[in-house]
Amino acid sequence: MNGSVLVLLRHGQSVWNLKNVFTGWVDVPLSNQGIREAIEAGRAFDSIPFDVCFTSTLVRAQMTLMLAMSQHRDGKTPVVVHPEEKRSKVYSDKVNILPVHYSSDLNERMYGELQGKNKDEMREQFGPEQVKIWRRSFDVAPPEGESLKMTSERTLPYFDQTIVPCLKRGQNVIVSAHGNSLRSIVMELDGLSPEEVVNLEIPTGVPICYLFQGGKWIKSSVEELQARYRETA
Repeated sequence: MNGSVLVLLRHGQSVWNLKNVFTGWVDVPLSNQGIREAIEAGRAFDSIPFDVCFTSTLVRAQMTLMLAMSQHRDGKTPVVVHPEEKRSKVYSDKVNILPVHYSSDLNERMYGELQGKNKDEMREQFGPEQVKIWRRSFDVAPPEGESLKMTSERTLPYFDQTIVPCLKRGQNVIVSAHGNSLRSIVMELDGLSPEEVVNLEIPTGVPICYLFQGGKWIKSSVEELQARYRETA
């Protein structure tokens, strides 16, 4: 296939998604439904050969990545790369490894004083329009938290400096992250305005795919990419 593949995957439903609670940087695991979503996502791209993975430092994104890759057909073992940790170094070239890199730059936006609070209760207290602005606007941050603009100011440099070079080398990449860190990336790749990004929703456990070809981003479906790779298998 010409070009390299980028798959963006929001983590499956977390236990606080299920409870309708603002999560942000609070490190909660997947719910049972989220586990199923991660496995189904992995089955959806089980024939796309990946060369490297990126995820956040939060367990719900890491769980999603590992569960998804457990369904893959290529037999590679996802191995988390721990910087400056010599004891985790692999000395054999006989094992088929898929490197996994993590960074807080890919973390969810930090929701500040909303973290741990029920979304419906916040709508009752502050009004649904204010909560929508905190959740979906580009440059308005919740109290003591991050706006999408602030989130993009850490996410996009990491994406441009660390992830894009892999794609330029012809490597296929999967990024398992969060609704707002991925919104900032999709906003950049799709050329969305601050007004348009208000309506951008990133569903849990649904792969978003791009071909990186000739320096351009071409949106594709996971079904199309899966079919192409199965044909060449």
